[in-house]
Amino acid sequence: MVGQKGGFEVKVRKEVVVAAAALPMQEHWLPQSNLDLLLPPVDVGVFFCYKKPAAAFGWMVSVLKKALAQVLVSYYAFSGEIVINSGGEPELICNNRGVDFTEAFADVRLEDINFYNPDESIEAKLVPKKKHGVLSVQATELQCGGAVVACSFDHRVADAYSANMFLVSWAEMAQSKPLSLLPSFRRSILSPRRPAGTYHPSIDEMYVPISALPPPKQRRPDSELLISRIYYVESGQLNHLQSLASDSCAGKKRTKLEAFSAFLWKIVAGRETQPDGTCSMGIVVDGRTRLSTIEGYFGNVLSIPFGKKSAGELRGKDLSWVANAVHEFLEEAVSKEHFLDLIDWVEAHRPEPGLSRIYAAGGGPAFVVSSGQRFPVGKVDFGWGRPALGSYHFPWGGDAGYVMPMPSPAGNGDWLVYMHLLEGQLETVEAQAGHVFKPLTFEYLSH
Repeated sequence: MVGQKGGFEVKVRKEVVVAAAALPMQEHWLPQSNLDLLLPPVDVGVFFCYKKPAAAFGWMVSVLKKALAQVLVSYYAFSGEIVINSGGEPELICNNRGVDFTEAFADVRLEDINFYNPDESIEAKLVPKKKHGVLSVQATELQCGGAVVACSFDHRVADAYSANMFLVSWAEMAQSKPLSLLPSFRRSILSPRRPAGTYHPSIDEMYVPISALPPPKQRRPDSELLISRIYYVESGQLNHLQSLASDSCAGKKRTKLEAFSAFLWKIVAGRETQPDGTCSMGIVVDGRTRLSTIEGYFGNVLSIPFGKKSAGELRGKDLSWVANAVHEFLEEAVSKEHFLDLIDWVEAHRPEPGLSRIYAAGGGPAFVVSSGQRFPVGKVDFGWGRPALGSYHFPWGGDAGYVMPMPSPAGNGDWLVYMHLLEGQLETVEAQAGHVFKPLTFEYLSH
């Protein structure tokens, strides 16, 4: 695998930023929606890299902190804390506890950061480790004068769509612009049906109560670990995959995400050596447009349909067959009824938490693809220019892998792809499809 310089030291200084409300914010409770309750207590990271701006770093930090304090008035959920209520479920207390803000200096140049191996260069160095509250922020000055702005947030409070809204609003506030979209915390939008309806049996095939899961397997010392990599994929390769994936679809064109996911499914299945081994893949579906929720709804509105196929079948079939299989399991979760059923499923099992079955598929490798095509990397401009690079970072700690393709900051149709998979799976990806998945380097950012 490609290597780059990655070891460097980071010096930090920490403080807490609270919402800058004209009047003290009244403490109140914000219940989790039924769809929030499907998320385990995991944190998600996101970071943005800026080439040397004309502004001094101290001024940049003051702009970030002032704008953060202002935007938290609207995004008050990010200034609160998650607690467990008497029923054993998480709730959000909106008490303006504040956001931990870290000002840091890293003795490394932007061109020497090993983006290809974010576990070494990004994790807990440039993306902060959240210890308290719901959101933590870090601004890091680099040796070359560049800067990195990063966040970690509690996934139980926000999905990527919600985090993207916040990031754009924060940048707009930094430039004294009116917010283009205000968040809404109307949990009633996702209330279960009354009288309680019956949910479709397909939900039981996608989700499972925690108590029904087998006990976790003891990881052997010599077992493979999941590691993170960031690649870039050129638009020409994506167009080619889409063409291959649509070849036998009777005039129906598969999306780039379907084609990309099918291609990766085939590759990962190629490592399964058991004769009856299977390989599972899920794709995250955003339910906002399906439920006709207001555009600014803040919270989790996600479902994870998945497919489980024999590894031999996935290896032996052409890409269009696999893409059709992807399309078929996605079709189960792109309707209003599916999300209403999912909300009712959670209600029927409360207070016991549930989990997507893809994370406990068993019988072979499993991973989830989450489309980051709405990632607003070009809009996260705090007043000193657009980022040269932006990416999510989610080494979530489970046994299933996680993949997120995002648009290139260049806006040219290329993708950046964050992958958190078993080390051997990534080696197979690079060996079989190195012409598609190219390690992210500074040279790419210089294009």
